[in-house]
Amino acid sequence: MAKPLTDQDKRKQISVRGLAGVENVSDLKTNFNRHLHFTLVKDRNVATKRDYYFALANTVRDHLVGRWIRTQQHYYEKDPKRVYYLSLEFYMGRTLQNTMVNLALENACDEATYQLGLDMEELQDIEEDAGLGNGGLGRLAACFLDSMASLGLAAYGYGIRYEFGIFNQKIVSGWQVEEADDWLRYGNPWEKARPEYMRPVHFYGRVDYTPEGVKWVDTQVVLALPYDTPVPGYRNNIVNTMRLWSAKAPCDFNLKDFNVGGYIQAVLDRNLAENISRVLYPNDNFFEGKELRLKQEYFVVAATLQDIIRRFKASKFGSTEFVRLDLSTLPDKVAIQLNDTHPALAIPELMRILVDIEELTWEKAWDIVVRTCAYTNHTVLPEALERWPVDLFKNLLPRHLDIIYEINKRHLERITKLYPGDVDRLRRMSLIEEADIKKINMAHLCIVGSHAVNGVARIHSEIIKETVFKDFYEVDPEKFQNKTNGITPRRWLVMCNPGLAEVIAERIGEDYIRDLDQLKQLLDFVDDDTFIRDVAKVKQENKMKFAAHLEEYYKVKRIHEYKRQLLNCLHIITLYNRIKMEPNKSWTPRTIMIGGKAAPGYHTAKMIIKLITSIGDIVNNDPVVGDRLKVIFLENYRVTLAEKIIPASDLSEQISTAGTEASGTGNMKFMLNGALTIGTMDGANVEMAEEAGEENLFIFGMRVNDVEAMDKKGYDAASYYNRIPELKQAMDQISGGFFSPGQPDLFKDLVSMLMNHDRFKVFADYEAYIKCQEKVSALYKNPKEWTKKVIHNIAGCGKFSSDRTISQYAREIWGMEPSLEKIAAPDDPR
Repeated sequence: MAKPLTDQDKRKQISVRGLAGVENVSDLKTNFNRHLHFTLVKDRNVATKRDYYFALANTVRDHLVGRWIRTQQHYYEKDPKRVYYLSLEFYMGRTLQNTMVNLALENACDEATYQLGLDMEELQDIEEDAGLGNGGLGRLAACFLDSMASLGLAAYGYGIRYEFGIFNQKIVSGWQVEEADDWLRYGNPWEKARPEYMRPVHFYGRVDYTPEGVKWVDTQVVLALPYDTPVPGYRNNIVNTMRLWSAKAPCDFNLKDFNVGGYIQAVLDRNLAENISRVLYPNDNFFEGKELRLKQEYFVVAATLQDIIRRFKASKFGSTEFVRLDLSTLPDKVAIQLNDTHPALAIPELMRILVDIEELTWEKAWDIVVRTCAYTNHTVLPEALERWPVDLFKNLLPRHLDIIYEINKRHLERITKLYPGDVDRLRRMSLIEEADIKKINMAHLCIVGSHAVNGVARIHSEIIKETVFKDFYEVDPEKFQNKTNGITPRRWLVMCNPGLAEVIAERIGEDYIRDLDQLKQLLDFVDDDTFIRDVAKVKQENKMKFAAHLEEYYKVKRIHEYKRQLLNCLHIITLYNRIKMEPNKSWTPRTIMIGGKAAPGYHTAKMIIKLITSIGDIVNNDPVVGDRLKVIFLENYRVTLAEKIIPASDLSEQISTAGTEASGTGNMKFMLNGALTIGTMDGANVEMAEEAGEENLFIFGMRVNDVEAMDKKGYDAASYYNRIPELKQAMDQISGGFFSPGQPDLFKDLVSMLMNHDRFKVFADYEAYIKCQEKVSALYKNPKEWTKKVIHNIAGCGKFSSDRTISQYAREIWGMEPSLEKIAAPDDPR
């Protein structure tokens, strides 16, 4: 295995231009020691590594706080339009290094800790990931917060402060085992509790229709306690806020009538209220209709809307006396973006506030709601679309059910006028699905209640218009838009791959970090031998570093059938069989790494993990194969692990069935970090091929229209199995127990699924995939040509910055103008 980098090598890699000033280093050391002094408990004289981490985190946080306060003052005085990004997931990862990068403190902190005899990387490794998300949707929200701050938008992220985030994954005997993610056990230096902004949230009860108006009464109250986390922009002194709500029982919760025994039980029952923010539901692309989940969705929306309206009423040109009472201007000052359907209840909740509390007419209130709200769709998989049973709704949120019925009534009246007599269309477009169990279709509610509906890649947005929401598109075509996803170059290049960021900055300067389109300038260096060598050298160093990490810790994505990790498995087995057949041939050596978590109740996904680990056991221990093929399952894949793997990877596998991946963002991260993509024409791969040139990616397999044609004709897995000898051999090995010698029929369910009811048509793309992988192996033997393609890919990444995505949301949906202007730092005169 490669020799790990020395500490000195690590330290040299950090700078993307800019050296640590002597005064800065001296101040940081002084502040670090001051924080360390106050961190240590009086009777404890010896500091632990964790104490050092907290001292460093608090030192860096000191630099945030002044900017945070000044930013909020700036917004209060200017009174800009504000955008509220509502998401049930914010997959933030770690904060320390990201903050240092965005505040230009990394070099100075590295030098200060070095002078204090500490290793900054070791301290960074102590921080827990804030894993408050399942995958793409939550990580996208995190990238968006970074971009909104970097573009000077007055933006707020609102979500839930889950006590337990996405579970930690252990692999035991090849099987996934879940462990709770107790990420807050040592405290979180980045958050600030704000009890002064606690808000009541109501559940259950009944609806009274009185002459004075509608009243929702006899409710059970849970308090929402906000925790604020600063979100710094990139070197512009702007610090926005992510506000996460935690559920608290009110003091009188269940204490109204008790005897002594009842009192104990009543206090214990407070947990029932506080369970709302206890744990993140670990389902990605799958809807689970549990009451607790619906409570979470309403909890975040109800608390957030109270906050939005409080802020709207209070802020007016810095005048504390003036209060806005006219809510008709709400859409001019407030934009609410619904990240998927999870916060869909914002629509009926805002209606309830405007009609029941603010006493507006229905028509006026509805106009305000539609102009304020916008909806992002993230998936076309039917099992992922939220449909809540009406009975559950009626019990938990009776007033909201009334409001949704009224929205639906008026919506269907409009459709009837447009399409008289078309009963089937009314059924398809209704917000209420009248099957055995009546259900509310939350996507329909979002579309009807929003002024903009967007998909997250061009192909995805077209599919939405042509299939899933075709009826709605025909009625309101102007509502539908595309906003191709992006990633923040700060975390996904500067922070996780400083070597590459530096090599790029040496050629084109460092302004590309806030304007990724400038990467196009790298095309001037595509034939420059020195640049080719520098890019290849960085990749090699990243590999060595990751190899050292694997050696130390070893004892990619959510696992979901649509991502087709099974296709990857079939390739591994085919490669293995070929090497066994011709062991003396010159093979391109491969280490294949697959990572990801399976939702705890998702049997097939768990079996896929077991298959991958079982294939690894056979392949990795076969002396005939030796070092030419290795299979590694990456345990507990998360943001922090992705930040290490992505810069070290040569090939990125994006092999979903065409038409199933909405966008993907992992594909963009690999591309920016110098990996080539092997992929289908799905999600954002289509636009990546456009930007980098299709000849610089390895594209294979069916396109969307091929998949549609096959759906009409019928997919026959057996015909491929019988026609392709290598596929048959691989499947026979899986079903015959070759990879599970102790349990020959261990994988019979997977085999049966692939042969009889595979929605994602793995076999249909097998042949094309294997041929394409042969091209990959051939090109890899020519390092110079490989690296030229890498440079083309990096140069084509400009479009995939979340700065571009957010600029488009701002201008085309929110009615706001992004700005690269810096505001004054706290120590500068204003």
